[in-house]
Amino acid sequence: MADFGGGELDGFRTEVRGWIAEAYPAALREAKAKTDPEAIWAGRAFAGSDDPQIVWMRHCAEKGYTAPTWPKAYGGAGLSAAEARALDQELSAAQCRTPLASFGLWMLGPVLLEYANEEQKKTHLPRIVRGEIRWCQGYSEPGAGSDLASLQTRCEDKGDHWLINGQKIWTSYANKADWCFCLVRTDTAKKHEGISFVLIDMKTPGVEARPIKLISGESPFCETFFTDVKVPKENMVGRLNGGWEIAKRLLQYERQNISGGFGGGGVAGGSAADLSEVAKTYTPLDASGALADRDLRARIAQNKMDFRAFYLTLGRVAAESSAGNGPSAATSIIKYAAATLAQQRGELMVEAMGQQGLGWEGEGFTPAELLATHGWLRSKGNSIEGGTSEVNLNVVAKRVLNLPDPK
Repeated sequence: MADFGGGELDGFRTEVRGWIAEAYPAALREAKAKTDPEAIWAGRAFAGSDDPQIVWMRHCAEKGYTAPTWPKAYGGAGLSAAEARALDQELSAAQCRTPLASFGLWMLGPVLLEYANEEQKKTHLPRIVRGEIRWCQGYSEPGAGSDLASLQTRCEDKGDHWLINGQKIWTSYANKADWCFCLVRTDTAKKHEGISFVLIDMKTPGVEARPIKLISGESPFCETFFTDVKVPKENMVGRLNGGWEIAKRLLQYERQNISGGFGGGGVAGGSAADLSEVAKTYTPLDASGALADRDLRARIAQNKMDFRAFYLTLGRVAAESSAGNGPSAATSIIKYAAATLAQQRGELMVEAMGQQGLGWEGEGFTPAELLATHGWLRSKGNSIEGGTSEVNLNVVAKRVLNLPDPK
């Protein structure tokens, strides 16, 4: 569609409101409506499911609204940036749940649109839009984390297929994923120029995912092993040994989307409640009704102001991304800022709760208090996932500030 404005965009909004009134399941209209927490990620495990979250996702997918700006040829809605913003605003105004959360939407899909051949696009993009396939990311290895280009998972050319052997770590939800987009080494003589990008069906013999339990008690990450895994030749995206370029591009999308998720939920400190209101519940107030602890009050105010400035910046970067050629190195700035602010928020939340912020399980603590404790511990990973804060600072120094390499 054209990038409408004024009355034409108003017409689009009216159309969306009418569609929401008909398509949004009545079962989801209650804020506390029950649904399978895994349904938001969809995947083959939910084929044929009548869970209201899945029903909502299917309604959105039929319109292409799970990937509104993607071309219609691949299942998207073909909306302009202005229309996509209007759609998002109308969905938010109607308090609709997110129809689909997907690494395929956030990371893989955008790079497939840019680097994949036509057959790969037609094969994978529509299934991503429809939530039929759940993806995981095979990047980091035990010996290749911050220095990702040191990865050693081997991919050998066996004539009619690729043969993959190696190990990945911190593979988010690999034990629940249907497919994996993976970096592999196809040339041992070169570092960056010896890496390729392949797509692996997780049902393939030789693939094993083992969950890793975190300090927060959750197990969202896995270590993933590949033992003589046969991958069809057509599953390589881009050119042979050209995977590093794709990898960097995908990381920009990943950092952009990780940053957008900070601030209101578990990854940012364990509670969607307003931090200052939580503090007022647990700490003494002065005669004016403000926090009596002026130091805590000042730090909470600073964190709230920083988050406000962060979200304004995030909106500007997203607008520039939509108007240009996708995300830039600026995603490293917002990823670093998001991780820092989220960790500060988690620490302030627990500090404000006092001893009630130290619960792990059992009686004497509310669910929100336990969530805050677990969220605070979970936030420690914010400065690691999606590229460590140190790596992101290096990217900013080199690609944003153009600083010279240290001698």
